[in-house]
Amino acid sequence: MLARALIVLLLVLNVGVAAWWALRAAPPAPVAAQPEGVVRLQLLREVPVQQRPKHRPRAPVPAPASAAGDAAAATTQCFSFGPYADVAAAAAARARLQPLVQRIVSRTQPAQARGWRVYLAPMPTRDAAQAMARRIAAAGFSDYFVLHEGTDANAIALGRYGSESAARDRVSALVAAGFPARAEPLVDGDATTWLDIGAAAGFDAARAQAAASATRREPLDCARLP
Repeated sequence: MLARALIVLLLVLNVGVAAWWALRAAPPAPVAAQPEGVVRLQLLREVPVQQRPKHRPRAPVPAPASAAGDAAAATTQCFSFGPYADVAAAAAARARLQPLVQRIVSRTQPAQARGWRVYLAPMPTRDAAQAMARRIAAAGFSDYFVLHEGTDANAIALGRYGSESAARDRVSALVAAGFPARAEPLVDGDATTWLDIGAAAGFDAARAQAAASATRREPLDCARLP
């Protein structure tokens, strides 16, 4: 009986030890030593709710200055109004346009050249002009003519040319031969004045043209407006 009781006791002890081993809590993981002066990193779930930082919406990022400038340029309309034959007419038109636009600039356009002429200035008399013409012919030059009327009477025409370079070449050859030739452009009309304007979106260009008494209205690249 005693032996059986000991066996039963040993079995009970073994079962108890096995149950304790299986059900015991895992030992805590060793915590690494935190360096002095360094705050321990905490997960958000470890921080009490009342101590968590409040979420703030991100401020909108402003558009770059260049993008804003491009948008403003895209809404600007630019035109040239004219032509005005004299400064007084251009000044009167500018005064009428000023309240309607954002920018306005006056521009003088030279008369358009339709060619170049080479000539000798008028001589004192017709006989002197004829004598000079004979000298030019003797030097081997052709295409000359003595003028008899108007402000150019007794001058000698030495040819007309479509480009300045050709006229300058003719002058150089004549001067090298001893003849004081000159070159000047042949122009149509006189210089004119234009008004270049920049205006906001919604600008009524036709109405402005009428107000400015401009015979022409031409689109203008706003980048060319000073």
